[in-house]
Amino acid sequence: MAVSIKLCLAVSCALVLATACHGLQVGYYRTTCPRAEALVRAEVKKAVRANPGAGAGLIRMLFHDCFVEGCDASVLLDPTQTNPQPEKLGAPNNPSLRGFEVIDAAKAAVEKACPGTVSCADIVAFAGRDASYLLSHAKVSFHMPAGRLDGRKSLASETLTFLPGPSSNLSSLVSAFAAKGLSVEDVVVLSGAHSIGRSHCSSFVQTRLTSPSDIATPLATLLRKQCPANPTTGNDPTVSEDVVSPHALDNQYYKNVLARKVLFTSDAALLSAPNTARMVRANARFAGSWEKKFAKAMVRMAAIGVKTGRDGEIRRSCRLVN
Repeated sequence: MAVSIKLCLAVSCALVLATACHGLQVGYYRTTCPRAEALVRAEVKKAVRANPGAGAGLIRMLFHDCFVEGCDASVLLDPTQTNPQPEKLGAPNNPSLRGFEVIDAAKAAVEKACPGTVSCADIVAFAGRDASYLLSHAKVSFHMPAGRLDGRKSLASETLTFLPGPSSNLSSLVSAFAAKGLSVEDVVVLSGAHSIGRSHCSSFVQTRLTSPSDIATPLATLLRKQCPANPTTGNDPTVSEDVVSPHALDNQYYKNVLARKVLFTSDAALLSAPNTARMVRANARFAGSWEKKFAKAMVRMAAIGVKTGRDGEIRRSCRLVN
């Protein structure tokens, strides 16, 4: 047992991808803070029970953290006099990114149990895993390696550089993921997270409702009733990204893609090439297959650009550098 805990996923790193370890270990806090993962899980469970959207926000938070400066909790940093524009104020994050209060609660719990031991970056990774498990009704189940440190750099300008947007075409999506060491299949598999959560109307109205698009007429009609023709900061409602099973992390997303019942250009783009279209059909058809792929892809994503050694720190507060 002691040996298997150190391996990078389940039984061995080979079960996922050998290059995904990056020095991270399953059970990293087993001696320094044995209850760390349970404490995070308890806070995530509490939040998701109160509002399933909180879980969707936590999964999205992991993605938005890892693609900018690596998985180092840089997305959590608040503005300060020396850094008035951190990542959380970037257009892809503000005001849509949510779940910060859940991370705060989890950090408070682990700090009380084990002061100065558990990084905010690992808490974000654990929370993304736990939210996936809860929203999939335990179908997405995996161990999350840990050992990340928290970064000190956070710039709003970098969010637009590294985060693919809802109007991205397939080429842009593939390039953005490739820059982080992720594959074309990872693009398709991780896009399945759009089976949960909500989106501001401004993210798709201009590209999908007022411009020619292939969006299904019934969905377009429904969305036009829910969204203003010209969303503004003061009038920008949110709508479910998956109208069929909005609170379940499942493969319904791929069925929606095939039926052209998706919100974003980036979703529809998955059908624009034969190889990705084939992956969409497979994920829609085989129950349980996508969930396993998603679990492995989450581990790969959560290993992007991790900080270790002198590259980072363990913050006392997730919102401020030490």
